[in-house]
Amino acid sequence: MFIRNFMVSYAMIVRNLTTDQPALLAFKHQIIDPQNILANSWTTNNSVCNWVGVSCAAKHPRVGVLDLFNMGLTGTIPPQLGNLSFLVSRNLSHNNFHDHFPRELGRLSRLKLIDLSFNFLNGEIPSWFGRLDKVLHLNLRNNNLTGVIPPSIANLSNLENLDLNHNLIHGNIPHEISKFLNLKILRLASNQLSGSIPAVIYNISSLRMISVASNNLFGSLPKHICRHLPNLEALYLDGNEFSGQIPSIGECKNLQGLQLSTNRFNGSIPRNIGSLTKLRTLFLYDINLEGEIPQDIRNLQKLEIFDVGQIPLRIDECMNLQKLYLDDNRLNGSIPKSIGNLTRLTYLYLGENNLKGEIPWEIGNLQRLEYLSTRHMRLVGSIPASIFNISSLKDIQLQDNSLSGNLEKIISLFLCLKFFFFSLN
Repeated sequence: MFIRNFMVSYAMIVRNLTTDQPALLAFKHQIIDPQNILANSWTTNNSVCNWVGVSCAAKHPRVGVLDLFNMGLTGTIPPQLGNLSFLVSRNLSHNNFHDHFPRELGRLSRLKLIDLSFNFLNGEIPSWFGRLDKVLHLNLRNNNLTGVIPPSIANLSNLENLDLNHNLIHGNIPHEISKFLNLKILRLASNQLSGSIPAVIYNISSLRMISVASNNLFGSLPKHICRHLPNLEALYLDGNEFSGQIPSIGECKNLQGLQLSTNRFNGSIPRNIGSLTKLRTLFLYDINLEGEIPQDIRNLQKLEIFDVGQIPLRIDECMNLQKLYLDDNRLNGSIPKSIGNLTRLTYLYLGENNLKGEIPWEIGNLQRLEYLSTRHMRLVGSIPASIFNISSLKDIQLQDNSLSGNLEKIISLFLCLKFFFFSLN
């Protein structure tokens, strides 16, 4: 009896694996494999479960994982892959696959992860994606996908990560996305989306990231945008046509990245911005802000990149700041000496403003500085000798000021520079 059961089980394993083998061999024969990775491994002499990029499930002797990440493969995705009915994870990212999605892939009802990012796939996102209701992660970023986001995608009720960044998708963001009650990551940036963000999206309490930058979206944001988004860590809305006042973002206690640049916002920066003590990046340039930056910005002790319109008096208390972009605004006054306290700075861009006075000696304290720009302003005096001791400097832009000094001597002191601009002084 034992021997008979063993033989039956073995026969089932062989039969099941031979169901998957033709599908994978069809895939192999339809693509170009420049590194011969599959050619040397995917042979009938080896068990399918031992092929490169293939893993079989322990419970069912069938192919469960297909991971061909970054193998330089070129070609179309063959319909035979739809026969891998026990497939749970499919990663074909960072290759050169092109053309459309074969409809046979809609039969892979066990899939939980689909990653086809960084390829050259084109055409529309098929409506049959809605059949794959077990999918948790759907990543189609950096392809050439067109058309609209199909409403049927709402059937992916378990979805946690949706990434459609960097495609050619147009139309509105569908309201049906609100049905993703477990959604954590929403990436729709760098497409051609229009309309407004559906208000229901702001009620998905599981969201950690909303990235819709570089589209044609418009409208205003809810005043209390984080009331129902307690877990939000990143909000990237830059490069759109959003208008109205910046909402009360101080309620987003877990926010680490905030990018609102290049929009049509007006009014002032909310005073409770100092409550965002986890914030690491803040981009507010190229919007119609009024008034001063709240002094509570000094509470942002973890801030690493700051790109906004005016120099706050207590900016020196943001001790982790590495990149400070204040160029091309309407800043008045002088460069504060306290800027020398930001000893982790590598980028300091102050150019194209109305700043006047001298370059403070304290800038020489910025021993990690690589890029310094004070171009097109009203600065006077000589370059402080302390700057000559910054050995990390690669690029200095001081042109179009009223600075003085012996140019030959100045150049001789900057031994490691790649670029030095000193014209119109």
